Amino acid sequence: FLFRLFPLREHGMNWCAKPLTCQEIQAFRKSKEVMDRFIRAYKLMLGFYGIKLVNEETGELERAENWHERFENLNRFSHNNLRITRILKCLGEMGYEDYQVHLVKFFLTETLVEETLPSVKRSALDYFLFTVRSKEKRRELIHYAWQHFRPQSSFVWGPRDKLQKYK
Repeated sequence: FLFRLFPLREHGMNWCAKPLTCQEIQAFRKSKEVMDRFIRAYKLMLGFYGIKLVNEETGELERAENWHERFENLNRFSHNNLRITRILKCLGEMGYEDYQVHLVKFFLTETLVEETLPSVKRSALDYFLFTVRSKEKRRELIHYAWQHFRPQSSFVWGPRDKLQKYK
């Protein structure tokens, strides 16, 4: 199901699903109908995770009304982390790099600042962060994570000397 909604150029857990080609990605990106369906699928999955897309132009997110119940599910079942990684990668493939940034920052905030998703913390740091295509945005997110990670001395996702100098 998820591999059909969020296809990638790589094999996932379902080896029956064929990876996308670059030509298919370009065709998808040129089709308004396909991209509208993609955004609807994204909103559907966000709702499943207790997240709401508040601005389709920017990708800005906030907690949905059902966030508490859905966050319990995210904390209980780690297989959702693989699905979120897939969604993040697909966002990049489909040209929604800003959406990637907002979704990763949402999870960093909920794991490191709000501490509502402790079971997602490791995936957010090890996988979600590194799906962000923009090197500059990825650096900003790593810096944000470092600022909120405790204890800061145990942060291993970037060189401490560069993180301290980052502006």
